[in-house]
Amino acid sequence: QLQASGGGLVQAGGSLRLSCAASGRTFSSYAMGWFRQAPGKEREFVATISSSGGGTYYADSVKGRFTISRDNAKNTVYLQMNSLKPEDTAVYYCAARYGIWRSGPQEYDYWGEGTLVTVSS
Repeated sequence: QLQASGGGLVQAGGSLRLSCAASGRTFSSYAMGWFRQAPGKEREFVATISSSGGGTYYADSVKGRFTISRDNAKNTVYLQMNSLKPEDTAVYYCAARYGIWRSGPQEYDYWGEGTLVTVSS
């Protein structure tokens, strides 16, 4: 089970940190991803991190602004979002995939409920 939190309303240029807490004993075996879905749009990839935390990969639209990290001792993955833009407004979802990280949402096995991020201009 995955539970995302940390969303909210922020002005453009501001920052937010999302957290996703996972239940279970095998969190460290799962690659984790963040995805987002804006109104009227398809769900899109944001960032992913390998099971160990040693590898990360980002969508071009967030590269250099967002940082994904994880703490396997706390069963938690984070998404630090800086320099936020109005186009970052979306519901953000965390997801888990057993094994190697991927960027396609269809390749993830478990999903949490989303957390809404609203960036005002």
